[in-house]
Amino acid sequence: MTNDKGILIKNIYYMLTYAFQVLKQSNYDEVASEEFENIQDLFAAILAKGISQQLKQGLYREYISKCDNLSVMRGKLDIHGTINNKLQRKHKLYCEYDELSENNVFNQILKTTAIILLRESSVSIERRIALKKVILFFDGVDMVNPASIKWNMLRYQRNNQSYKMLLNICFFVLDGLLLSTEKGEYKMSTFLDEQHMSRLYEKFVLEYYRYHHPDLRAAASQVAWNLDDGVIDFLPIMQTDITLRHGDKILIIDTKYYTHTMQVQGRYDSRTLHSKNLYQIFTYVKNQDVDNTGNVAGMLLYAKMEETITPDCDFMMGGNKISVKTLDLNITFNNIAAQLDRIAESNFGEVIKKDA
Repeated sequence: MTNDKGILIKNIYYMLTYAFQVLKQSNYDEVASEEFENIQDLFAAILAKGISQQLKQGLYREYISKCDNLSVMRGKLDIHGTINNKLQRKHKLYCEYDELSENNVFNQILKTTAIILLRESSVSIERRIALKKVILFFDGVDMVNPASIKWNMLRYQRNNQSYKMLLNICFFVLDGLLLSTEKGEYKMSTFLDEQHMSRLYEKFVLEYYRYHHPDLRAAASQVAWNLDDGVIDFLPIMQTDITLRHGDKILIIDTKYYTHTMQVQGRYDSRTLHSKNLYQIFTYVKNQDVDNTGNVAGMLLYAKMEETITPDCDFMMGGNKISVKTLDLNITFNNIAAQLDRIAESNFGEVIKKDA
């Protein structure tokens, strides 16, 4: 089954698998073997399985500040609250204390996302039943307004590291919400927009090379400006999507996920490459190749949509190879993997190794 942008739903699962390595664990085998009609159904399946696994380990708890009238002293005494109790002839101490609780933002996000998926008509009955079973254990956890979640403020440590993948799935779901003005309810929009898929596509390609081609030392590294003189403070950071290295050879890959891989220019509507993308990759390559050895190459790797004309070309620019390629995401995943392997082989030869 494909989505409205022509990408097999199953391939999105595989992309998520590489982006979030935890999906490779055996407890997700059932998800891998299923077919999905739409992306919401896939997210529901992953979330139901992931929450079920988390429940076996125990829901994450953290200290929450509480204030209450107590018979015995606990935590810190609130003088004003206690005096007020005395005036009202209540024989209670008003205390402020910390208590380990499951009602924290991590579990609130999980519950909110599960409830929203339960309301989605596109989610299958089977997946809704699975979500209902796990959500029963969140009775003491509040819902949270998706718009109020500060995603960049979430901090992961040893006790909640297992939440990282689940909350990334939640982000994809909750960040794709539209507020209905008629009923005041949240309704999910199409997930597969350029913003979301661009992030997933970039992460997938990086993690694929990390996993299958460890000899290439894949990393999202920075390129230093090759300056003769001047203050570097005001220059923008050059952050690559993927940098592959083997020996003295380097390949810088910039992934691009656009609805239209080519731009239309001129009175005759001729199709050309996006100029700003070429400028960007050329700048990365020339600043990386400080000694002008020609051993640094650059590649724009577009995700193929439904367009019939897609870029597949190589150029020599200033002594460096610049390529523009297209990765077809609407074929079996084995063929997608073969495309990525060919890119590695064509740039680094037979010396590279591919792990199983």
